[in-house]
Amino acid sequence: MSSSIANNSSASLELLESLKGQLWDKSLKQQLAALPQLIEAGSPGHQIILDFLQTAKSQETPSIAAGRSLQWLAKVDDPDVQSLINEHFPIGLLTLSPDCRVDYDDIQVALVQQDFELADRLTLQKMCALAGDNAVKRKWLYFTEVTQFPNLDLQTLDQLWLIYSEGRFGFSKQREIWLGVGKNWEKFWPRIAWKNENIWTRYPGEFIWSLAAPVGHLPLTNQLRGVRVMDSLMNHPAWTTAR
Repeated sequence: MSSSIANNSSASLELLESLKGQLWDKSLKQQLAALPQLIEAGSPGHQIILDFLQTAKSQETPSIAAGRSLQWLAKVDDPDVQSLINEHFPIGLLTLSPDCRVDYDDIQVALVQQDFELADRLTLQKMCALAGDNAVKRKWLYFTEVTQFPNLDLQTLDQLWLIYSEGRFGFSKQREIWLGVGKNWEKFWPRIAWKNENIWTRYPGEFIWSLAAPVGHLPLTNQLRGVRVMDSLMNHPAWTTAR
């Protein structure tokens, strides 16, 4: 892949090498800081990110930095870059297990494009599909249905949200906050901005469909705001069982 994009940028080799080292750094903060600079550097910067992604693709669980890298590249208006993305990452970075009961490819595509509102709607649809035909028809969940979800499917959904949100969104992130407030729902809702001064945030216009949202804000899937359904989700064995 390294010879596929010409080096036509005026960015200095020294700066590019520094940014490359920063991207391969173990510090997520440093990695994320390097990405916009590499994008701005043009083709050689894009190539560094592509090489980084090619390495990440071989990993069983892609890193948060890799997920953000793909999101940055997906916004680049360059047919060569887009062609390489389509060739090597047509769905995204995470290879979904065939053992999942439901196909989550379209959620991953939406997350790569940073269409968080679409990804959220799809997440609810997939969870209803997990629950069965009756849930699909009514378009919402009973708490008893959530308890029956396979661990792998919930873990996969969670992993997708984490990888493509800088680690900010996901059920496990919501659970971490919930545990941090002592499982107190009235403290939990405002922390993730689902409630403000005891008033529920209105769907969809009052929710924040970007990385500017508070940690744990998404996925919403709207119907999960009932305590019993959310309680079943937060107490699901998926979060205490290895994949």
